[in-house]
Amino acid sequence: MQAAPGDNLSVKKTLPSSPAPRTRDPFVPGAIVIVSLCNPREKFWGMILSLAPEGLRMSGAELASFEDIAAMAREGEPFTPAVVFFPMHRIERVVLDLPDGSLSSLSQRFLAKTGLDPSTALEPSHMDEPSEAARTRSPSGALKEHA
Repeated sequence: MQAAPGDNLSVKKTLPSSPAPRTRDPFVPGAIVIVSLCNPREKFWGMILSLAPEGLRMSGAELASFEDIAAMAREGEPFTPAVVFFPMHRIERVVLDLPDGSLSSLSQRFLAKTGLDPSTALEPSHMDEPSEAARTRSPSGALKEHA
């Protein structure tokens, strides 16, 4: 039996015992991203709440209003991020909000302008509160929360 001309006979052919380690997926819940959308064309800055084949659910704001939101937060005015769902057919691109060379990321700019951590500021406020169905009134009239 002769080797084919392209075979390298000096290299042992071994199969890996386990699959190659997977790299960590950066687009997980909690990641701060910028989403480019089409029909209508717009950009959105915020935190991923969930990413599925159906689409992207996130908490944030339109990129066009970023400076206004930062000014509101700096002045102590309440800022409630929008919780939105974008179907996959509208999403053109999702990029992590990371610095680019000497340009700071939007998250870094938000922190510098407001002193607030973007992850905390973009946390949907309604997720911390119990739903109306989970609250009832006790005989004394006080609200009672169910776990």
